[in-house]
Formats: sequence, C-alpha cells, structure tokens
Amino acid sequence: MEQNKPRGRRYSEDSKLNYAKILAVVVAIAVVIMFVLAIKMLLSYDITKLRVKKEYFPVYTEEKWGVIDSSGNTVIPPSYAEMIVIPDTTKDVFLCMYDVNVADGTYKTKAINSKNKEIFTEYEQIEVLENYDKNQNVWYEENVLKVKKDGKYGLANLKGKLILNCEYDDIYTLKGIKNSLIVQKNDKIGLVDDNGRVVIEAIYTDIQPLGTEALDGYIVKNEAGKYGVIGANKDVKLDMQYEKVEQIVGNNLYVITEDGKQKLVNSKGTPILTEGFDTIEQILKDSEGVIFKKDGLYGTMNTDGTVTIPNTYQELKQIENGYIIAKNEGRYGIIDTQNTVNLYFNYTTISYNKALDVYVADDADFRTSVIDKKFEVKLIGILSELNENLKYIKMRINDDYKYYNLNFEEKPNTELLKGNTLFLSKKNGKYGYVNAKGEVVVDYTYDDGTEQNKFGYVAVQKSGRWGSIDSKGQVVVRPTYTLDNNIIINFIGKWHLGEDVNMNYYCEK
Repeated sequence: MEQNKPRGRRYSEDSKLNYAKILAVVVAIAVVIMFVLAIKMLLSYDITKLRVKKEYFPVYTEEKWGVIDSSGNTVIPPSYAEMIVIPDTTKDVFLCMYDVNVADGTYKTKAINSKNKEIFTEYEQIEVLENYDKNQNVWYEENVLKVKKDGKYGLANLKGKLILNCEYDDIYTLKGIKNSLIVQKNDKIGLVDDNGRVVIEAIYTDIQPLGTEALDGYIVKNEAGKYGVIGANKDVKLDMQYEKVEQIVGNNLYVITEDGKQKLVNSKGTPILTEGFDTIEQILKDSEGVIFKKDGLYGTMNTDGTVTIPNTYQELKQIENGYIIAKNEGRYGIIDTQNTVNLYFNYTTISYNKALDVYVADDADFRTSVIDKKFEVKLIGILSELNENLKYIKMRINDDYKYYNLNFEEKPNTELLKGNTLFLSKKNGKYGYVNAKGEVVVDYTYDDGTEQNKFGYVAVQKSGRWGSIDSKGQVVVRPTYTLDNNIIINFIGKWHLGEDVNMNYYCEK
C-alpha cells in the first residue's frame, strides 16, 4: 500500500533530533540488508565460481575435439578432427588445426574464442610455442604465439598484438628453458624472449643454454666454430674462442675445452683449474671448488687442485641447499662438502623439494621416506602429494590417507584443505565425504576417492570404476570409467583427465 504523504510539521521546532540514534538505526538496517544479499548470493552461486577464475580445457569424445570450461560446460562442441590447443587456460584463445595433409606435412591453423568466432585473422598461421624439460613435462610459453604473415614468422601476444615483426624464417623454443625463443634468419640463429625483446642477434650457428634458466646465460657458436657465452642482458660473459663450453654454471666460472682438454676459467678466460680430473661435472655453490670425475668415479676438489672428497663415488650432485646427493655401491645417500655422511646409503633414489625443504627417498621395497632438513626420517609410506601452495604432505600409510603439516604433525584434512566444501573420509573400510563441520555429505559407499580439486569436483571409485561428484555432494556421473592407465584421476563434471597428463585434456569414455 502506498504510504500517505506527510502533512504538517512532524516534530517540534523546539526539540532536536537524535542524529546519532537515527544514524545507528540506518547503519544497522543497511548491514542486515547487505547480510541478506550476501547469503542470497552464496546460495545462488556455485562455490567453484566464487573460488577460482574460469578456465578452459580441450575435450575429446567420439574422435572429435572441443572445449569445456572449469564447470564442465561445453564451450566449443566437439567437432574438430585435430586437438584444440589452449595456450593459457585462463584466456579464451583456442588454436585449431585443419586441412592436415600427412603426406606433405602441410596444415592450416586458426584462432577462435569462446563464442566460436575466428580471431587474429590478420595472420596466415598461428601456433603455440611448445617446450618441455628433461623429464618430458610439456608447457607452452606464456602469453606469446608464433604467427606467420607474408611468409615470415613473428610473435604476437594473446590479445593478437604483434610484439616481434614477422621477418624470420622460423621461431622455436630453446628446449628446457623458459622465456627463450630461437629465431632463424638466413641460416643463422639468434634469441628473443617472450616479450619479443632481442637478446642475441641472428648471427650464430648454434645456441644452447648454459644452465637451467634464462638468467644463467647462453652458449653461442660462431661461423668459425668457436664457442663463447652471452648473458640474458646481452652482455658477453665469455669471449668466443673455445672449442667447446660445457653447460655448467656457477661463481662466474666456466668449463671450456682447449686442445681436447677441459679447463676451468674465469670470465676473462684465465685458467683456474687445469689438471687432476678427466672431466668437471659441477661447480660447487658457495665454495671454491668443483665436482670432478676421474677414472669413472666422482669426487670434489678446490680450485687450487686440492682434493677435498676422494673420487670414490659412483655419482655426486650438489643440490640447492649445498648438500650433495651421492651414490655408493648402488645406493644413494647425502653427504656434505667435507664428506660427512648425513643420510646413509639406503635408498634407490633421493630428491630434494626446495619449496618445502624436505628430502624424498625411495627404498628397494618401493616405500617412500620423507626426511626433514636435519636428515631425520619423519614419514614412511606411499607419497601422494607434496602441496607447495597449502604447505602440507599427503601420505598413504597402512591403506589410509594421512595429512601432515611441515612440522610433520598429523592434521585432519578439514584443517589443511582451505576453501574445500567436501573432505574425503573413511569409515568401516569405505570412503565418503564430510563437510568442514564433519557432517556426512556423501555416504561411505566407495572403495576409493580423491580430495576436491580446485574446480569443486571429487573422483570416486567403486568396483574398479570411477565417477565424479560435485561441490554440493551430488553425483555427476556414477562410477563408470575404467581408468587403470591414468596416472592422475581428476574430473571436471562428467569429463575425466586424459591418460597423457602433459596434453592436459579431458574426455569421456
């Protein structure tokens, strides 16, 4: 009902309004309204949309490729014969290959967006720049595409803007090194970064990484067949005058070959170490020394030639924290630069996780030990996860999943998995899911299950088959899929991660 308009004076001219009280009432009403609206929003939106930015993934079904988003919605219906490549899962830029001629190796490419509309039409060809590390883990160079125009190649960003003129005969990645792209022109090569900045002019016959990242610099070879080193800032680190420069970096020292013999030299080319070894394998961090190999065995020596660890080991490799992983009589342990044994030689493999400052070691019985920085074995079982973001360790011990913080204290998953709505729980030998309060959301009926992924979905197994459940505990697809060949079990809606995790695609079968 419409209220009557006010008539006459509503308060005495002699009296005063209590403005503070009125203001408090207004604020209180506003707070209640905001609270109600917030609750309404929480109830009306899927939690996964609130937690993470939308992402896109290629999907494969019935021998056709398409695209879904991180809620499992179809964005591009599966209709392409070749895999759709997504350079950045957070951007709706999808690259499609078509008219493939296997006989002569020719093909066409185009870019489309989430509306299935072709974009970047000014280019004749558009491709991702694929790279991979020594373990064959694949990635695409960030925010950069290889484009072709007038028969020549250049670079564009993911908005389609040209960042390197199309003037090269080819562009490809320097394998294993991020932000390093080889450009080829007139049978010579150079190097640019992902922003199109020219680091090395295209005047060399070969370019290799000096170390494991771009900042370490690059080994270059000139027309005369001589090698030198150029830094990431275009500066000459080592003149081009050597038969060979090894991919070893540290302390502004370089391992070169002259007259068929390795030497350790400084940036001026002055010899520092020339004898007492067959090969130099590594320059030691924070010390004046190297790991050397002689007569097939490894040791260490100072730059003055003094042997500090005799060459009695089958392998030596210094890790980021300065300790050395060593192999002796077929087993691995850890020593320091004084040859003190810190971790005994009981393991078939040892690796170091710098982010969590822990060692991971496997023994002959296929058990994994997690070892702290004092070299004390803290956990033994099957390692399921080292989560560097949330700082926890997940182990499978005695057929149960257990969670630990970085003090190796066992914690409930409800405490460690921040933001999740479902938490894996086990009861009477079966798995189900509870909420943060411990209330059962999904009954204990499954033989196995995964924790909720960042898109809100969990995978559940029954009788050897897998299915998925959404963030509210509703079954999306009942356990139907046999995924024995999948290294990682992961779902987005009804779609499960493909067998080749490097391709990062989803499928249904």
